[in-house]
Amino acid sequence: MKKRRKPKKHLSTKIGMAPGSLVYVGSMDAAAAEVAKPVVSVVFYDAAELTEQVLSAEALASFKLSDYTNAGKKLWLNVHGVHDAALIKQIGDLFHLHPLVQEDILNTEQRPKIDEFDDYVFLETRCFRYDKLAMAMDSEQVSFVLGRDYLLTFQERATGNFEPVRTRMRASHAHIRELGVDYLAYALLDSIVDKYFSVLEAVGDASEALEEVLLHKPTNTELHAIHQLKHVSIELRRAVWPLREVINTLSRNENDFFKPTTMPYLRDVYDHTVSFIESLESIRDALSGMMDIYMASVSQRVNLEVRALTVVAMLFMPATLIAGIFGMNFHEMPWLADKDGFWWAMGLMLSIALVMLTIFWRRQWLTSQT
Repeated sequence: MKKRRKPKKHLSTKIGMAPGSLVYVGSMDAAAAEVAKPVVSVVFYDAAELTEQVLSAEALASFKLSDYTNAGKKLWLNVHGVHDAALIKQIGDLFHLHPLVQEDILNTEQRPKIDEFDDYVFLETRCFRYDKLAMAMDSEQVSFVLGRDYLLTFQERATGNFEPVRTRMRASHAHIRELGVDYLAYALLDSIVDKYFSVLEAVGDASEALEEVLLHKPTNTELHAIHQLKHVSIELRRAVWPLREVINTLSRNENDFFKPTTMPYLRDVYDHTVSFIESLESIRDALSGMMDIYMASVSQRVNLEVRALTVVAMLFMPATLIAGIFGMNFHEMPWLADKDGFWWAMGLMLSIALVMLTIFWRRQWLTSQT
């Protein structure tokens, strides 16, 4: 029996759905979408035409799936903003979603997963945005509900991740409109995986640039950067490893939600996730190697500094010895009565220092190359 998770208290009241809200998704940027009210957009299409609209609260209340499926239309309903529990419940009741599925949509801190039901399949994954300057990454949860004639998607905010698919669908005689909602689900999932590779490329470039700096003069800044990149790689790994199993489960297609013509494309997404994981593991190994390089560089620098201090101390040791000998309280000592005794002592100190410097130079102790 599936264990019921307690939803976060702040999720149910953070954002409300105002009646008559007619804000078009295409006109919203990511910054505005994060603070805007939830937006429900619907696309119903067939091979001949495509219609897009944003549903108000009244339109959503009177929405009937049969009006579209009976006319041979395929439906894609997308929600930007999943923190309104009342809205999610309303959509869940329209499409007869299990209460646990509605709870999973509201709880945005989950790992990728899949649940199969008789009438639909539910899956969750994550989308990432990488900040190159801060070397930091944030993510959002994306939920899919794939039915026989409809597809529901739930996003935390309007990030534009699905816009390339929308653009393909809007084109006249678009091939994607001739196929079923299973192919649309594949296309959206593939667009998310493609975003992973752009993040991976940025992390790889940052790690290569960081490695060049580490080979010269590493500082605490580079150490912080290594930890930042390792954190990013860990977050990516936590998302993609379970996603691979999710896509593998979809590829088995036990409930026939995907048509045979779509299966090769789905297996291609699986191959992409495997390739991503292999590339990510290479970057993780490189970051671990960079940590070793940093520690070795710091240790080498300390050794050079200790050696420099040792050389200076050794140069003054003979002079200290000679000065100590001549500082003893004996009445009879060489050079004490000689008027040039001071200069003889100073010359002896300098000669010994020059001899030692020559020895150190021949052994390359005076350079930082060894």
